[in-house]
Parts: sequence; structure tokens; C-alpha cells
Amino acid sequence: MSGLCKAKDWLARRVVLGVGVFSALFLVATACTPVQAPGGSENHSPGFSLAEKASAEEERGYRTHVGHFLSSDGLELAVRAWLPLEEEPRAVILALHGFNDYAHAFAPLGEALAQQDIAVFAYDQRGFGESPNTGLWAGGEVMTADVRTVSAQLRGTFPGVPLYLFGESMGGAVLLAAEAEPEGLDADGLILSAPAVWARETQPWYQRVGLWVALRTVPWFRPSASSVRRQASDNIEMLRALGRDPLVLGSARIDTIAGLVDLMDRALAAGPAVHTPTLLLYGERDEIIPPEPVERLWQEMPQEAGHRFLRYPEGWHLLTRDLQGPRVIDDIAAWIDNPTGTLPSTVERLPEEHAQEVEQREG
Repeated sequence: MSGLCKAKDWLARRVVLGVGVFSALFLVATACTPVQAPGGSENHSPGFSLAEKASAEEERGYRTHVGHFLSSDGLELAVRAWLPLEEEPRAVILALHGFNDYAHAFAPLGEALAQQDIAVFAYDQRGFGESPNTGLWAGGEVMTADVRTVSAQLRGTFPGVPLYLFGESMGGAVLLAAEAEPEGLDADGLILSAPAVWARETQPWYQRVGLWVALRTVPWFRPSASSVRRQASDNIEMLRALGRDPLVLGSARIDTIAGLVDLMDRALAAGPAVHTPTLLLYGERDEIIPPEPVERLWQEMPQEAGHRFLRYPEGWHLLTRDLQGPRVIDDIAAWIDNPTGTLPSTVERLPEEHAQEVEQREG
């Protein structure tokens, strides 16, 4: 009888030990599982809800509106709009911001173009700014669906008005990925400013391996942005303001970074599928996106679509916010007016005041 009791005791200890080991492994596996931002519920009617932010800006020839866009799955995405004083603009731009940024990034672009009767709308993409699930990656498919839904709403709001889609860095990658999907993009033109196309196949091996290992061990870890010694612009005051802005994320989870790299893989591969007339913009001093994948994207884009590629020798990554940002914005406006015409930066020198600022910064 005592032998039977000992056997039962031994079995019980082994069961407890097994359960303990299984529980520990389960907790470790759960802790190391990448997290994706949850979506909303289905069957919502998407649409804008905007309110005028200030009336004093009317003296400068535009109005600013803030509000939200209700997505098709019921999530509210924060929206900013810069509208001309005229009731109907001559063109509409939907702008998508870059990684860790938000819609306020387009204030210089929106203010300048609204004074030229071009309306600019921008929304905080999921996981960024004031939109839901800050810091979590929503997935490339969801992000491309959002831009398609918002642009369709703008088509309905401004019937007959040309619609252009502007993407800065990550926003450019979203547009490229969406253009390559079977539905394509319903737009009169694309504007890609330093698009994030630094795909895995163009990255050094140690960078790819490091991300692969980190994603499977510490997907929750947030590397400090200060550890990446790269400068995004020569506009130092603007960069300092970004550092003080609580809506600009100072770091990102490993699984969010991996999501961005997945998106960049899709964006670079999208080159042959870009049939919407596109203005590609790149600064030759860009320290964020290397020139080689951007050049490869350009070479693979079908040239019969009438694409244009502008390289700015004095340009950095945040082209519309650089010291020579007004020059880039003038090119965008001119391209919208005449996609095949001469653009200001191809025939004019850098404005003297901006040239002096650039020289002082470099000195």
C-alpha cells in the first residue's frame, strides 16, 4: 500500500512540475508574441466630422479645420484640413504622414497650398498621433484600406475636383502598397516624398538578422531613437519642436518596426504597378532612406505613365519642412497645374534667403 502511495506521490509531483514548465513556457511565448493593433467593429458608414479651428487665419487666405474621420470599422482617425477661403478648391490633396509622426506634419504644406486654392486633408494613421492604439502596428492591409476609404469620401465631397494623394516616407510606402493592390488607387496623381522603400533585400544582412532575432525574443522592446544618429532635416528649430511635441513618438516597439519593414518590402516591389501619374521627390542629403532603393523604385516604375522625378541636392528627408521647403511646395503646386510643364526648381536657383540659411547651418 505504501508503494502505491509513493507512486501516486511521484506522479503528482511530475504532473505539477509539468504544468509549471508548460505555464512558464506559455508565459514566455505570450510575452514574445508580436502585438498588432485591434480593429473596430464592422458595418459603419465612413465620413468626416470637422470643426473650424480658428478664424484669424482667414487673413492669410486659408482656414484650418480639425476633427475626425470615422473608418469603416468604427475607429475615429484624427483629421486636420487646410482649406482655401473659396467654397470649392481647384484641387484636393490627401496627405499621409511618416513613421512616428502625425497629421500636423503637413502644416507648412497645407498653409501654403490652401492660399493657392488647393485643399489639403491629412489624418493620423492608426497607431500614431491622436488616433487609436498609439504605438501599435495596425497592419499594411488595414492602412491601405484606410487611404482608399478616405480618398473615396473626398471624391464624394468634392465631385469633379482633381484628387492627389501625398505620402511622406511611411505614408509614401502606404500609397505604393495600395497602388499595387488589385483595386489600385482612385487618384489623379501621386506625390511621393522620400518614400520608405528601404526593403529587407536592400538592407545589410546584420540589420535583417538583428530585427529577425529581436522580433522573436523582445517584440515589446522600444529602442531609443537617440541611438540612431541620423538627421531628418536641416531645419533645426522644426526638429526641436518635434522633440517637444507629445504626439510625435520618440521610440517604437520592435514589432511595429518589423511591420514598417514589411510595408517597405511591399512598397519597393510595387514599382512596376504604379500607373497613376506620380511626382517622386528625394533629397540627396537624406539620412533616413538611402538613395539606392529610391533609384530602383524609379527605374521600375512604368515611364509611359508620365512620372516625374525631382532630386534636390540640398534636400533632406522632411522635404516640405526643410529650410528649402517652400521650393518643394512650389514644385508640387506647379506639377498639379501642369504635370508635364517646367517646374520652378528646374529653372530657378534656391531663393537667396534659404540658400543663406542652408549655408549657415552647414558652416
